[in-house]
Amino acid sequence: MACAKNIWLLGGDRRQAELARLLAMDGHQVHTWALEEGLPAEEAGMARQPPDGLAQADCIILPLPAADGTALHSPLSPFHPALRQVFDALVPGQLVLAGKVDPGLRALAQEHGVQLLDYFAREELAVANAVPTAEGAVQIAMEQLPVTLHGAPVLVVGFGRIGQATALRLAALGAQVTVAARRWEALAWAQALGFQGLLLSQLAQEPRPYPLVVNTVPALVLGKEVLPRFPAGCLILDLASKPGGVDRCAAERCGLPVIHALSLPGKVAPVTAAAILQTTIYHMLQELEQSGKEDAT
Repeated sequence: MACAKNIWLLGGDRRQAELARLLAMDGHQVHTWALEEGLPAEEAGMARQPPDGLAQADCIILPLPAADGTALHSPLSPFHPALRQVFDALVPGQLVLAGKVDPGLRALAQEHGVQLLDYFAREELAVANAVPTAEGAVQIAMEQLPVTLHGAPVLVVGFGRIGQATALRLAALGAQVTVAARRWEALAWAQALGFQGLLLSQLAQEPRPYPLVVNTVPALVLGKEVLPRFPAGCLILDLASKPGGVDRCAAERCGLPVIHALSLPGKVAPVTAAAILQTTIYHMLQELEQSGKEDAT
């Protein structure tokens, strides 16, 4: 960024802590709060109440996801302040950037007259995040499976950004990848890339001898009609956002272990994930500055 800014980062996981360091290295005046375990004590805000300095911030960055219910998502802090407590410390017109903004958070921002933008809605972030998510999925599979991925038949459910990135990396390790999707065009792309393809509706029609199933669809696609088709012990790795795409009770009855792997970029590659966030946030700030200049002319 051409102009140094006063930036506050509130809550979050290791990627938020790494983001604070990257922004400081670029010359911004960086402050943190509710991020104590991710930073040295002298760098982390320890107050239980939101600091007065928040009102002077040029930009406040909330984590991904921004909220745990009505509380700030703050896994690296011993306390989890209410979002309302945070917004009460802001002044109208301030800029807040957050990840996975829900209706409650949006309503809170509107009530306080705060400009709220969702960086998770940005396509460049979603595409870039697919890489550490896919690598994290491969890491979990290699740690948990009793067989090699090389030569193993693997099912990837969904062929969006994460499904594509995951299928490509599994295939690079020698897995025999089949893609299940709802849309014919997704299957056409899967087949063009060398994968087998089948419709989601076909999953319940015959036994599916996969030792590994990776779901990327954020809807209940692996339910009681489909799960009995998988062999006992088949590992189901659910990468979809909450509540996921797997009927956990039905999976347990079928003897199928399920790992719901959320926020993998921040867990397996926090430095890379922070750099992705930094780039996206800079894009957003540049667009806001450009828009302001155009409005002034």
